[in-house]
Amino acid sequence: MKKEKERNRLSETIGDWVISIVIAGCLAFLIRTFLVELYVVEGKSMFPSLEHHERLMVDKLSAYFKLPERGEVVIFRFPKDETRDFIKRVIAVEGDTVEMVEGRVYVNGKRLTEDYVWKTDPVGANQSSYPKSIVPKNSIFVLGDNRNNSEDSRYEDVGFVPKSLIKGTAKFVFWPISEWRGLPAQTTYDK
Repeated sequence: MKKEKERNRLSETIGDWVISIVIAGCLAFLIRTFLVELYVVEGKSMFPSLEHHERLMVDKLSAYFKLPERGEVVIFRFPKDETRDFIKRVIAVEGDTVEMVEGRVYVNGKRLTEDYVWKTDPVGANQSSYPKSIVPKNSIFVLGDNRNNSEDSRYEDVGFVPKSLIKGTAKFVFWPISEWRGLPAQTTYDK
């Protein structure tokens, strides 16, 4: 009788653990799928704002309801190969007019002040141009902060990024711990 009670208690304990593990797994799946996800920065296209191998927390929930704002850093699926993720800064949103003249970016006719752009490019570099264009509905125009090392909306393979490919907005760097910081939207214009 005593052994039977012990077996029942052991069975209950194992059953409780299994249920707890299944619930925890389901919650983790739901959180990662719909709320937040952790990403590793690969490459130098967002330098100096983000370093290669830094880890980010990305808000996925807001991407379901709205387009990101100008200046936010986003993760999106590469249009030509949706198994690859890209990370870039939003420069213009649907309805905006965007153009680049000799490396300077203009949104709705106003020149952006881009303190976050890597400025120690060699002489003559980062002088790219982009014809005046209107960002289509439910799309964004993105650029990397390291313009000489970024495949972004200036190139046909990326172009305007549709909302359906946006995975989320990077909110903060959490690793390495010494570099922990938030990633607020950065958009200012020359006066």
